[in-house]
Amino acid sequence: MVADRFLAVATAILFSFAVQAPAQTSLVPGNVKELARADLSGAPDMEVITSRIEWKPGESVSRHIHPGIETGVVLQGAMIQPPGKEPVMFPTGAPLMNLRGVAHGGFAVVGDTSLILLTVHIVDKGKPVYQPPN
Repeated sequence: MVADRFLAVATAILFSFAVQAPAQTSLVPGNVKELARADLSGAPDMEVITSRIEWKPGESVSRHIHPGIETGVVLQGAMIQPPGKEPVMFPTGAPLMNLRGVAHGGFAVVGDTSLILLTVHIVDKGKPVYQPPN
């Protein structure tokens, strides 16, 4: 199925980069616009945060983790490049999911198109959403 292929591509992109991003990257990715935040019903120590994130060409993000789960979808696909690797397309419509404490990121946006994501974080309340890997 097409959805299974997108999930496989997104998972490979997000989880397979073992090298660190260049020193000039920021831990908090791109232009983050928080759209909504609410307590998670039935879990008083958790909250749900919906955001739109945009990385412009030339911008990059360090590898990071979250104190909970991140899920989302690519609203606008773009070419991304992990350090020392060939560029790959992160396609529009690709789903993403990053589990608690699993490091991901570590890429730069290359080419002339911004990468735009819609993300939903279900995370521990009061903790930074973006944290350096352990």
